[in-house]
Amino acid sequence: MNRTTTSNKTAERLNAICDAQPFVTRYCIRNLLTGETFDRGAQEETPSASTRKTSIMMAALKAVGDGRLDLNEPIVYEPRFAEEVASGLFRYLTPGIVIPLRDAITGMMVLSDNVCTKMVFERLTLEEVDRYCKSIGMIRTHHRFLIPPLALSPDHALGAVTTTTAADQLMLLQTILDAQTSKAAAAKLGCPPALCQFALQTLKNQVLRYGIHSRLPFETKVASKGGRGKRGRMDAGIVYRGGAPFYIIAAYTDQVPQAMPNGTPGYTVSLETIGRLSRACWDEFQA
Repeated sequence: MNRTTTSNKTAERLNAICDAQPFVTRYCIRNLLTGETFDRGAQEETPSASTRKTSIMMAALKAVGDGRLDLNEPIVYEPRFAEEVASGLFRYLTPGIVIPLRDAITGMMVLSDNVCTKMVFERLTLEEVDRYCKSIGMIRTHHRFLIPPLALSPDHALGAVTTTTAADQLMLLQTILDAQTSKAAAAKLGCPPALCQFALQTLKNQVLRYGIHSRLPFETKVASKGGRGKRGRMDAGIVYRGGAPFYIIAAYTDQVPQAMPNGTPGYTVSLETIGRLSRACWDEFQA
């Protein structure tokens, strides 16, 4: 089977997974063995949910590289950080704990802890993070809020949340990956190589195993950040195989119903859809 035939077969399988559901699924996927990219609605604006945190992390690391922030800076967990927060562990802990900025970034990424997100974001500005995204080419990513309001309805407008595109997220992950060996990629991110290494390792430390991870062999290493929004679920990450980067996938579900016709929660099926897309890549991709 030649490459064109194989590529068409892969695209058909990916799109069939999306077509089987009544909600919108957008994705941008790159086979890192060949460089071939598959996409569906990849340039369309969509709620980012917590996938936005990868760009927040990179903006913070740039500020560290510039000397404006210090990864060792101590941060006191104050009660105000737990207000209007619906994710993570810290909201259940006793205020007064002191952690360094480094650990706040880690908590924001590996447990999607929004107390930690507030700790990190308080040392930046919304405009700074948004400007950072635009400067590295994420032109369709728009940071609009520190923490999205808890009372959002499932049919909220795009302008009510931070939005991104699957293509923007793939580009960011590709650049972080390239920055492990490329000075040009590290310069694009505005971070010295050591901080680019920290960023990739933090993504690899992800402990939540839904979405991209869910249908892969348990020991598979994935450097990723997922998200939970009122309109859908999303996940973006670099999948490794045999110790080497295998593919990058950024998948976003949208307009997901609260319940499917058979009563299954919509979010369950949206996460399964992302898992199926990832498994299709695992099965289909070859050099």
